[in-house]
Amino acid sequence: MDIDEGLMLRPDGRPGNPVRYLDLDDWHRADPSTVAAAAARVADSLSPTVGMATRRPPDRLLPLLDALTLTLAAPGVEADAADARQLVSVEDPRKAFEELADIVERHPGASIALGQLLRQTPSLGTLQGLAAEAAAYSMLLGGTEFAAWLAGRGTARPAETDLPLVRVRRDGGKLSVLLDRPERRNAISFRMREELFEALEIAALDDTIDEVELAGAGPVFCSGGDLAEFGTATDLVAAYLVRLERAPWRLIDRMRERVTVRVHGAAVGAGIEMAAFAGRVVASPDAFFLLPEVAMGLVPGAGGTVSVPRRIGRWRAAWMMLSGARVDAATALRWGLVDEVEGHDG
Repeated sequence: MDIDEGLMLRPDGRPGNPVRYLDLDDWHRADPSTVAAAAARVADSLSPTVGMATRRPPDRLLPLLDALTLTLAAPGVEADAADARQLVSVEDPRKAFEELADIVERHPGASIALGQLLRQTPSLGTLQGLAAEAAAYSMLLGGTEFAAWLAGRGTARPAETDLPLVRVRRDGGKLSVLLDRPERRNAISFRMREELFEALEIAALDDTIDEVELAGAGPVFCSGGDLAEFGTATDLVAAYLVRLERAPWRLIDRMRERVTVRVHGAAVGAGIEMAAFAGRVVASPDAFFLLPEVAMGLVPGAGGTVSVPRRIGRWRAAWMMLSGARVDAATALRWGLVDEVEGHDG
């Protein structure tokens, strides 16, 4: 595919060319100047550009690998590469690209916004990265892709309870914080977010607390944002400000060296996004991780475009976010998304 093609916008503003690919097997003999020129064009592209490799790319292609949104690699290529953070191992790179392209073509606005966001956030400070993410998220809340997802979801009723949604216990210098909404798989509602912020603020303001542990009650750690509350914001600018000012993940990042997150079962959306800010993430063997926001016409909105790339690189982060693929505990450990799997002998 011609990497110099633009978005080819249609009259309704939808791109006719929302994703492109580059077969890296064809580039093995390219000279360094040609590779550098291609890498510059890819980096300047608006559309996500996905590489495909059935053989290990030679070192001279590293600038191109770095510039691509991600590279889909045949089994064995990732393990054989000296620096594999740009590579995602799949059984069939061409089939995987076709599946990824189908997702991007159905959600081009969210996909393109995500691709550009991930090119910014790794080089920004935490607050600046969160601000960029929140701006993109708030913009997409007003878009047609999210509206279509809302229409397809139908009516959702938020669960009401007067019980605390976050429980806090202090034992000397250790503060234990528990997401306690198991009947909703610890989905983060507006109220839970506020309670979590207040709980973490205790540690942020008290330097006699030298250890913070965050966990979830019930069968899963956290299923992400409460879908029943999606689409209820009436002032998107206010939502943007609240997302920055009252973000528990900012507090986790601020005291990351003191924070351990224990993940079991599902860590979906906001669940893994906020956990990834912690200095230590411990997963149970049954834990799994996925980021489904693009399929909703959105981008991650709980800091994931900042925290996840810091751990696994922007390329694998792009794969998780664009594909919505489920990542198991073993892969998460190998990539660095978690620091330990309980019972893993290393």
